Amino acid sequence: MKIGKNSVVTARYTLKDAQDNLIEEGQEPMVYLHGGYDNVFPKIEEALEGKEKGFSATIQLNPEDAFGDYDAELVKVEPRERFPSPLEVGMQFEGMPEDSEESAGADDGDAHIFTVTDIADDKVVLDGNHPLAGIALRFSLTVDDVREASEEEIAHGHVHGAHGHHHDDDDGDDEDDANAEYRSHKLH
Repeated sequence: MKIGKNSVVTARYTLKDAQDNLIEEGQEPMVYLHGGYDNVFPKIEEALEGKEKGFSATIQLNPEDAFGDYDAELVKVEPRERFPSPLEVGMQFEGMPEDSEESAGADDGDAHIFTVTDIADDKVVLDGNHPLAGIALRFSLTVDDVREASEEEIAHGHVHGAHGHHHDDDDGDDEDDANAEYRSHKLH
């Protein structure tokens, strides 16, 4: 079967930076619903379109194709008293960047995840960029399987079952699922 709209793709992958430094070697295969569901980077979908099981490739992703350019405006210095104790470098908080369009009432209202990158005396440095923002990536993958998606997977816009998304409730309310950005294996 060829990879096309509404097919489920299972692939093993390795993620490296442009200098071939290993960032992540997928312990679990990446499983996603192909066809514009935002479950994987569009450039990867483009490279896999029409391919079959066994296909291998290394796909170069520039920052704009992956996690975006690094935005210095997303680095904030905040008073230490605004945070709980204990506080450690690497902790993450969800919030709206102050003085941003989002906090001024923009329609999308997307909150950022801020990571504590430094703690000094009475100040905390937060970075709202994805850890891989501004980095060109090399995504090496091998397609292990391709199958037709079920009607339910297509309706939900993501893969169910092994390595996919599981629904914990049976009431059919997928309002939160419809707003989820990624349902397949997240890169971090």
